[in-house]
Amino acid sequence: MPRPQLPSPSEFIQLLRIAWPLILAQLAQNSLTFIDTMMVGRLGEQSLAGIAIGGTVFFFVVFILSGMILAVGPMVSQAIGADNPADASLAAQQGLWLAIFMVPLTAIIFTGIHPWLIWSGQSIETADLASSYLRAISWGLPAMFGLFALRGFLEGHSDTTPIMLICFMGVGLNVIANRVLIFGWSWIPAMGLIGTGYASAIVYTVMFLAMAIFIRVKYSDYPVISLRPFPCWKIIAEIARIGAPIGMTIGFEIGLFSLMAFMIGKFGTEPLAAHQIAIQSASISFMIPLGIGLAASIRVGNAIGRGSRSDAAASGYAGMMMALSYAVFSGLVFWFLPEAVLSLYFDVRSPENEATTKIAVSFLQVAATFQLFDAIQVVASCCLRGLKDTRAAMMLSLLSYWVVGLAACLLLSYTFEFGPIGFWFGAAVALGTAAILLTTRFYNQVSRSSS
Repeated sequence: MPRPQLPSPSEFIQLLRIAWPLILAQLAQNSLTFIDTMMVGRLGEQSLAGIAIGGTVFFFVVFILSGMILAVGPMVSQAIGADNPADASLAAQQGLWLAIFMVPLTAIIFTGIHPWLIWSGQSIETADLASSYLRAISWGLPAMFGLFALRGFLEGHSDTTPIMLICFMGVGLNVIANRVLIFGWSWIPAMGLIGTGYASAIVYTVMFLAMAIFIRVKYSDYPVISLRPFPCWKIIAEIARIGAPIGMTIGFEIGLFSLMAFMIGKFGTEPLAAHQIAIQSASISFMIPLGIGLAASIRVGNAIGRGSRSDAAASGYAGMMMALSYAVFSGLVFWFLPEAVLSLYFDVRSPENEATTKIAVSFLQVAATFQLFDAIQVVASCCLRGLKDTRAAMMLSLLSYWVVGLAACLLLSYTFEFGPIGFWFGAAVALGTAAILLTTRFYNQVSRSSS
C-alpha cells in the first residue's frame, strides 16, 4: 500500500470553506434542545422530567430512522463529482419519498410509547407528559425527515451557507414559538410542555419550506421539489441500503452513552447530575468535529465521483487533522479550566454543589482525552459515508461500542471498583477503538486502488 500523503494547503482551505457553515448549523441545531429545556424548566420539575424522557425517545428514534435519508448526501456528492446532475436530482427526490414513508412508522411508535414508558419505571405523570409531547411534535415529522433529504442535496453541492442561515432562522423562531405556545399570548392559551412539541413541529415545517423554496429558486434546473409521479423503488432501495447502516452506527454510539447515564444514575443523584453537565459540555464541543466530518464526507464523495481515490484520501486526512487540532484545544480547556466550563451551568463555589463539582471536574478531565479519539472517529465515519462504505462502519462501531466499550465500562466501574468515572474511562476506550478501526478502514479503502 502507498504511504498516505499530507494534504495540500488548498485542501484545508476548501474543507474549511464547506465546514464552517456546517459547524455553526450543528451548533444551532444543538441549541434547539437547550432552548426547549431552558424554557420548559420554568414550568417545574415534572415538566422537565417529561421533556427529558420525551426528548430522549424522540431523538433516539429519529436519529436512527433518519440515518437512511442521510445517504442522500454522499449519493448527491458522488453524482456531482461525476458531473451527473440527473442522478443528484433523483437521489434527493427519492429521499423525499422515503421521508414520507417513514412518517407513519415513527408516528405509530410515538403514539404507542406510553405503556413502554410505564414499563421502564417512569411515573404516570412523567409518561403522560412525555407521550403528549411526542404526539404534538409528530406533526412536524414530514417536514423534519424531508429536511434531511433537502439538506443532503445542498451538502452534496458543497452549498452549506444556506443550511447555516436556515438553522439560525429556526433558532429564532423556536424562541418565539415556545414563548407563545408554552406560556400563552393574547387569544392563544398556554399549553405548557405540549406547546413545546407544537412549537418544534412549526419550526421544522418552516425550515423545510424555506429550504425547499431556496432549492426551487437557485437549482431550478434540478427537478428536486417536483416529485416523480411514482416512487423509484430501485433508488429508494439504494438509499436504504446505504443509509440504514448510518442510522445503526449513530444508534450504537448514542445507545452506549444513554446506557452510561442510566448506570451512573444508580450511584446517586450527584454523579448523575455531574454526568449530565459534563456530557452536555462534551456534546456541544463535539459539534465542531462533526461539522468538519460532514464537510470531509462531501469532499470525499466528490473525489470518488471524479474517480480519484487519492483526492478522497487527501480530503479525509485533512478533515482528521483539522478535527484533531480543535480537539487538542478543547481538551486543554477541559483539563485546565474545568470549573470555568462548569460555572456556565451552576455556582461551583456553592458548598451545596461541592460534591457535584468535584465529580464533574473528573469527568471533564477524562473528556479532555476522549475528545481526541471522538474527533478522529467521527471524521473517519463520515469519510466512509462519503465512500458509501457504511456497512463496514456499522459493524466496526458495533464492535467498538457494544463489545469493547461496554466490557470496559463494566470492568472498570464494577470489577476494578472505579465507580461512575469507570464508565467515562470505558467510553474513552470505546472511542479510541472506533478511531483506530474506522481510520484503518478508510486508509485501506482509499489506498486499495490508488497505487
